[in-house]
Amino acid sequence: MRVIAGALKGRRLVTPRGAVTRPTADQVRIALMDALTPWLPHARVLDLFAGAGAVGLEALSRDAGHATFVERDGRAVAALVENVRTLGVESRAQIVRGDVERELGRLAAEGRQFEIVFLDPPYTTDLAGRVLDALGSGELTTPGGLVIAQRFTKRPPAREYGTLRAFRDRRFGETTLTFFRAGG
Repeated sequence: MRVIAGALKGRRLVTPRGAVTRPTADQVRIALMDALTPWLPHARVLDLFAGAGAVGLEALSRDAGHATFVERDGRAVAALVENVRTLGVESRAQIVRGDVERELGRLAAEGRQFEIVFLDPPYTTDLAGRVLDALGSGELTTPGGLVIAQRFTKRPPAREYGTLRAFRDRRFGETTLTFFRAGG
């Protein structure tokens, strides 16, 4: 896997061995980043269920100001740490190892807010809905901020979660990106 575009274009990313993570396919990352282009410059990005960090690192490559990565699996975190170090983006990245739901509470308690939040939870769980519920409180998103959920196409989320309102879906076979905008 490689960084697709931006300042780090073509740089190789390490991925963890095994079936612990499901990296976001290049086609999906391209469409996601193209859609986010107007919001990326200097944005604070939160990459949940980050795996090796391909989405957040792609955002940094395309001029996001900072990315916070949350991942629980040790092998994925090791790959993410190596990717951040190898790409030289340590000053613009924070890696948080832990359970996403627990870490959302901690980030909110710290007063952290993000212009862009991306989540790609395991498709076989109900984590997407629970995390979207938590994000719907509005504590972690800036007014007008974007939340993008990557999900199994056959499991559509609700169209509203608190302050979040769905406004767009992009389908790629069995994977769909659902875009939400945070209310102000």
